[in-house]
Amino acid sequence: METTYTDRTWQSADGLTLHFRDYTGSSDRPPVVCLHGLTRNGRDFEGLADHIAKRGWRVLVPDMRGRGESEYASDPATYVPPTYVGDLLGLLEQEGIDRFVSIGTSMGGLMTMLLAAFQPQRIAGVALNDVGPVLEQSGLDAIKEYVGQGRSFATWMHAARALEETHSTSYPRFQTEDWIAMAKRGLTLSSSGRIVFDYDMKIAEPILAADSNAVPPDLWPAFEALAGRPVLLLRGALSQLLSASVFDEMQRRMPEAQAVTVPDKGHAPTLDEPEARSAIDALLARVA
Repeated sequence: METTYTDRTWQSADGLTLHFRDYTGSSDRPPVVCLHGLTRNGRDFEGLADHIAKRGWRVLVPDMRGRGESEYASDPATYVPPTYVGDLLGLLEQEGIDRFVSIGTSMGGLMTMLLAAFQPQRIAGVALNDVGPVLEQSGLDAIKEYVGQGRSFATWMHAARALEETHSTSYPRFQTEDWIAMAKRGLTLSSSGRIVFDYDMKIAEPILAADSNAVPPDLWPAFEALAGRPVLLLRGALSQLLSASVFDEMQRRMPEAQAVTVPDKGHAPTLDEPEARSAIDALLARVA
């Protein structure tokens, strides 16, 4: 039996109505906030959020601006991590949350590190899912190939096959039912009756406009700001975005962190894998 949640909203500083799922839990421990990846939305955490909530934790799962049930921004230039962090701070302020456990996949992990860089006291514990201070250019290029394409499909099977064509190297053991499940989390039925990706295609504009030759910002200080609290580092064994060498360096710089490599997954583990679930349970036990 699934745990129930409430669909709720909050307002961004620039007036957008943003959506989150609120799984009610104990007020004696910090809530868990699940932060999704670039082209994803809060539905990615349906299984995990239910799993955590059944153990008494309050879980908040936002759709960041331009995704899922949150409003699209009029200015595509706001589709950048600093703005997403500002939106997250607005949610925390509305809910009176001083400290929380962050479970961040890809972009959600970047948001967590950015927040830790200037408000580390907010983070009670963290799981970084297939993301780190250095991202491989090959992985970024792969994302650029599919983000913002605006494709549509006649049936869920067509959508699932399209996902398989794009992401089969990341999920080599997925069966048809797995691809359909992924499609139903990341796509939606449009008013035209076609199935479309559930995000604003304009989220791609800042990414595609960025200078690939520019020196990336140094995020190691932001990562190291997470030290001193329970930290879980997750990497898909087949990941193109987070290299094994960067993952090793993350462990070297933070030896007290728990590190888990999820087999047969690329970017990014779904967090429904037994290895990921048990590691997250251990992380929350350390926080509690």
